Amino acid sequence: MSMQKVVERILSDAQAEAAALISDAENKAAKRLADASAYENAVQAETETDVKAKTDSIFEKRAADARLESSKILLSEKRKTVDSVYELALLRLVALDKEDCLKLAAALLEKYAEQGDEVFFAENFKYAKEVSALPVVQKRGLSVSSTCLPLDGGMRLVGKVSDKDLSYGALLATDKDAHQADLAKELFK
Repeated sequence: MSMQKVVERILSDAQAEAAALISDAENKAAKRLADASAYENAVQAETETDVKAKTDSIFEKRAADARLESSKILLSEKRKTVDSVYELALLRLVALDKEDCLKLAAALLEKYAEQGDEVFFAENFKYAKEVSALPVVQKRGLSVSSTCLPLDGGMRLVGKVSDKDLSYGALLATDKDAHQADLAKELFK
């Protein structure tokens, strides 16, 4: 064999080997690129899932906060409404006509007055003289004080054993404690 053929053969083998090495390197590079791309896609999908979960959590928390705040505002407004019902009731009690006022006073004295109690009327009580003439006042031996107290209408009984606040404000406060839930249910069906 001639030298030229040997050189050509060596060059041909070297080129074939170089082509094989280049092909192998390109295959490895393509595989690494595919692996990197798959890893990138997996990390991106995981990140998107985490971000979505976190944003959903934040939105859910904000929505819960908004519902809670809304409930607080609604409850506050409902309480104001119930309070205004009792304020209106107080105004109506203070403005009772003579007949109804005397009936109410007689019923309260029958139920709560004890023998020998002293009756103190509210400053805004209009019918103190008429109440003083009720049969229950004489029957229970009640004394009527000339001193008027700053009450929300009605009267206060001062006794030897106990004092009883029969002012309209106190009576309504007691009623409110006992019936506020039922009134709210009725008002806000």
